[in-house]
Amino acid sequence: MSEFVHTSVQHRTACIVLDRPKALNSLSLAMVRQLAAALLAWRDDAGVDAVVIKSSSEKAFCAGGDIRFFYDAGRATPLAGSALLEDFFSEEYALNHLIHFYPKPYVALLDGVVMGGGMGVAQAGPASRVRVVSERTKMAMPEVNIGLFPDVGGSYFLSRAPDRLGLYLSLTGLTIGAADALHAGLADHFVPQAQMAALTALIAATPGALLPAAIAAFAAPFKAEAGASALRQEAAALARHFGADSVAGIVASLEGDASPFAQKTLAAMAQRSPLMMSVTFELLRRGAALGVADCLRMERTVVRHNFAHGEVIEGVRALVIDKDNAPRWSPPTLAEVTPQMVAGFFAPVWPAHAHPLRELE
Repeated sequence: MSEFVHTSVQHRTACIVLDRPKALNSLSLAMVRQLAAALLAWRDDAGVDAVVIKSSSEKAFCAGGDIRFFYDAGRATPLAGSALLEDFFSEEYALNHLIHFYPKPYVALLDGVVMGGGMGVAQAGPASRVRVVSERTKMAMPEVNIGLFPDVGGSYFLSRAPDRLGLYLSLTGLTIGAADALHAGLADHFVPQAQMAALTALIAATPGALLPAAIAAFAAPFKAEAGASALRQEAAALARHFGADSVAGIVASLEGDASPFAQKTLAAMAQRSPLMMSVTFELLRRGAALGVADCLRMERTVVRHNFAHGEVIEGVRALVIDKDNAPRWSPPTLAEVTPQMVAGFFAPVWPAHAHPLRELE
């Protein structure tokens, strides 16, 4: 395919290897297009029974989209980014939809960093997904940290996580490990890193149609090794604090709780974009009542408004370009975020018949 995406087929199983280790497999537009082309070809190929996606690197499965590209393209003219930026999000979200509804088993080996866009190519729908994590898995939806929001279908899969976990992960951007990923319904099986080579050998030797059962049986003895979910133990606190009816309400609730969990959560949220936390809260509220296609269409609208506003450009500047870690959020405080500001991010950009994701079903 390319220097960053490698494909092969063996024993009726198609394999994708993400191989951009220096960038932690961050997705470029070319990579998105190559992934979509391969998956579309295999979808209707009678010689392929399953798909496996993994990384060539022990450090990361996929750290997300290429945010340096976002920064450069988002600063270009016309307003709201260049044509390539528009293409990236339209095609990435279409890829997320393709993966969610993939008709064949879709196995994602989520060893290492799995964040943002990496979650989008990991979270297939319930009919096909087999998501394997290890003790090295570091999973997050950290978009609010750079002035963005949890996209790539996050409004769908995060709004359906138990114990208000989706909202917690979205508003804090904090990283979780294997046990919490399993508890949140964002992973299916735990396999220790020391057994990953054996799992890879099993996959290579197993006919595609038999892979889900074979992987489940292989992983079963290691279930307890994932450890206890710390977030499961905080279920009551999550329900109390993140059950509030606004981000300001969540913050006020956390401020009244001196526990280490509440204070760590509060400290994380204090660093995030007040506007995009508020937009994210509304995004998940709406997403809970929508199907996958409508969630992705909503996200596509919100991302256009986000780049037009410039919040993500400032976030990437502060954390990645200048690295001063001092983003100048607009507005700078939650108290200055108005309902009208938030509503503006959901205002239609295109008529329904012209929406770039209008054909998603």
